[in-house]
Amino acid sequence: MPASRPPLFIGGEIYRGSTYGAKHPLAIPRISTVIDLSRAMGWLPDAVYRDTHVASEAEILRFHSADYVAALRRAEAEQRVDAETGARYNLGKMENPIFAEMYRRPATSVGSTLQAARLLLAGEADVVYAPAGGTHHARAGRASGFCYFNAPVLGILDLLDQGVERVLYVDLDAHHGDGVEEAFADDDRVLTISVHEDGRWPYTGKAEDRAGGMARNLPMPPGFNDSEMAYAMREAILPLGRAFAPQILMIQTGADALAEDPLSRLELSNRALWDAVADLLPLAPKTLVVGGGGYNPWSVGRCWAGIWAVLNGVNPMTPLTPEAEAILRGLTWQRAAGRNPPERWFTTLADDRRPGPVREEVRRVVGMVVL
Repeated sequence: MPASRPPLFIGGEIYRGSTYGAKHPLAIPRISTVIDLSRAMGWLPDAVYRDTHVASEAEILRFHSADYVAALRRAEAEQRVDAETGARYNLGKMENPIFAEMYRRPATSVGSTLQAARLLLAGEADVVYAPAGGTHHARAGRASGFCYFNAPVLGILDLLDQGVERVLYVDLDAHHGDGVEEAFADDDRVLTISVHEDGRWPYTGKAEDRAGGMARNLPMPPGFNDSEMAYAMREAILPLGRAFAPQILMIQTGADALAEDPLSRLELSNRALWDAVADLLPLAPKTLVVGGGGYNPWSVGRCWAGIWAVLNGVNPMTPLTPEAEAILRGLTWQRAAGRNPPERWFTTLADDRRPGPVREEVRRVVGMVVL
C-alpha cells in the first residue's frame, strides 16, 4: 500500500494489565504488546495513534439488548452473577468469566471499532487499524466465545447508518465468525466471508451454509497451510470480493489460525495472514482492520505488529530493534510452550513460511463458495 493518507491506529491503555483471569486463554497481553512493538520499531508515531473512547450505552444498544447491557454493567459492579443471570446471558463461567473490566473493556473495544469507522467516513484515513475490535461471537442478548459485545457488528451498523451501501466483512480467525454472519444474514448490503477450522467451536459455518444468502463459509481441515490459504484467497475470496464491489472492507485478523496457537489445529504462518491482508486491501477504497483471536502472546503480538507494518507499506521482515526484542523477551506465558520458547520468538516478527500441498478437501470447499 500505503494509502494517500497514512493509516491510523486505534489503541487504548485499558488492555495493559487487564486479564480475564490467570487460567483463561486471555490472561495474556495482546493489544499493549502490539502498541509497544510498533512503537519500538518506529512504525507508530504519535501523529497516527488515536486513543479510543468507551462506547456509550446508547452506542452499544444499537445492537445489544437493554437487559443484557444492564446485566453486564451490574456483573462488573458486583463482581458476581447469580445462577439465573449467568445462565440467561452466558456469564460467569470459564468461557465468559467475571473479571474487573468485564463491561468497560468490551465497551472500549466497541469504541475503537466505532471510532475507526467514523474516521474512515470523515475522510481522515483510507485505512484504520483497531486491533481490539474483533470480538465477533457475541449475540444481541448474550456473551459468547470470550466476546461480551460484538464490535464488528456495531462498527458495520454504524457504517450502514451513515449511508454506506456495501460492506464486505472477511474473517480470518480460526473460529467461525458466527455472530457477524447471524447479524447480517438477511441484509444484502453486507457480505460476510469466513475462513475457519472445520469441526472447531462454535461448530457452525459449513460450506453449504449461506445463512440468508449473504454469507460464504470456507471451513478448512486441520493442518491448513500457507499454500492452501493462498489458493482460497485467489480462487474464492478475492473473486467474491471483486464481484461484490464493496465501498468499505472490514478484515478480522484473528491470529489463532497460526501454527503455534493453542486453540486451533491450523498451521498457518503469520506471513500467510500478512499476504492475505495485502491481497484484500485493493478490494475497497476504504478498509477497517480489526483483531480477533490469538492466545500465544508471542505469535499474536508479532503477527498483529506485522499487519500494522503491511498496512503502512513497510516490510515486516525488517530486523528487530533492540527495544522490540526486549519487549518480546519480556513476555511470559504459563502454558508449557511458554516455559522454553524458541529463540526466534524473540528475534524476528516473521515466521518461516509453511507451504504444502493443496488438499482435495480444500479444493472442494473452495469450489462450493461461489456467488
